[in-house]
This record gives sequence, C-alpha cells and structure tokens, in this order.
Amino acid sequence: MTSETTDYGPILKGSGDSDYERYIRTDELLSLQKTADERAHHDELLFQTVHQSSELWLKHACFEVESATRLIEAGEPARANRLLRRAVLGLRLITGQLDMLEMMSPWEYQEVRRVLGHGSGFDSPGVNQTKVVSPALGVAFHALLARKGLTVEDLYRRSHEFDHLYQTAELLLDWDERMSLWRSHHFKIVERSIGSHVVGTQGTPVELLSHLHENQLFPELWDVRTTLTEAARLDD
Repeated sequence: MTSETTDYGPILKGSGDSDYERYIRTDELLSLQKTADERAHHDELLFQTVHQSSELWLKHACFEVESATRLIEAGEPARANRLLRRAVLGLRLITGQLDMLEMMSPWEYQEVRRVLGHGSGFDSPGVNQTKVVSPALGVAFHALLARKGLTVEDLYRRSHEFDHLYQTAELLLDWDERMSLWRSHHFKIVERSIGSHVVGTQGTPVELLSHLHENQLFPELWDVRTTLTEAARLDD
C-alpha cells in the first residue's frame, strides 16, 4: 500500500504563509491602517477602512472606464458595455458603504476629525481621476456617433437599430447618475457628522457640497429626454 502526499504550500514569491496572502499581499494591505496604539479613537479603523476601500474601487472603476473608452474609440461598444457595467457597480459599492460612517456619533467623529489634518475628500485621487476619465469617455462616445452619422436624438429614436450603442449611452448615464448619487450621499454623511453650516478641514464651507450632485457629466444625455418628451407631445 502506497500513500501519496501533495504539498500545497506557497509557490509564489513574497511574504505570507499561503499563496493567497502572497498574491493579495495581505501583509501590506492590512498594515495600511493605524494600529490600536496609534488610533486616537476606536472609530479610526472604521473611517480608514471605508475610505481606503473606496479608493480601491474608484481605481478599478476608472481603469474600466479608460479601457471602455479605448474600445469605443475602436468602434466596439458591445465590448465596452461590459466594462462600463463593472465601473457603475463600483460606484454603487462605494455609495453603499458610506452607510458605515453613519455608525459614528457626531461627537465621536470629532475625535477622529482632530487627527485628519487638512485631509479632505476634495483630495481623493479616485474622485479626481473620475474627472479625467469621464470627459474622455464622452468624447469617444460622441465621435462614434458622428462616424455613424447619428445625433443623440437619432440614437434614442432608433435604439432598436443601434442597440449596443444605445446601451452604451444608457451606461454613460448610469455612470453620471451614480456619481451624482455618491456625491449626494457623501454630503448627507458630512452633514450628519458635522452639520451643514460649518467649514471643512480645508476651510471649505460644507454647504458647497450640497450642490455638487447637480453637476452633470453628460448633460446631453439628460437633455435628450426633454427633447423626446416635447417631440412626443407635438405628435399627439
């Protein structure tokens, strides 16, 4: 009788007792938060976890938008749509996890706020990157429309003929809407934490945040709804 033993120990380079730890780089990842001795308040771990994970999802979302933009430029909207769905889902995830910040009381948050320095969401690399990739996505979309001899209104009137491109338009609108919902939720979290008639860590009045959700990345995709509604009314 023979027995066969298989060694499933780590084969990847790096630190960690398993290939999972080495591939995910958990040693580094889990050391990026303050230690218990370094925290000014219990809720600092919660605060850092929410914001660090948001930056990761925003990095991924922007990566997918950039990749989708290149596919649209190449005239492949169907392939781009899959990536845009991922990006939109990323925004949904970071919006949902903002609820975790509501678990801090306003007074407890003041303890966390004291150690933020001038740290502000305005300096978020992920959010700032969305301001770079979104315009480029819009340019690529409109260039493809032009190559096909279509206006935005044409596309929506003839969506059954250009289904993939129509889905692209709707995904651009999803991206725009999700950015707006994230901004709106973020403002309510800030208002709930420190109030609306105060200044933030960089001296910016918090009430200015209340209007950011009104910014539209692709206003033409919102305006076409009004155009179509008016056209339908005239046809009645």
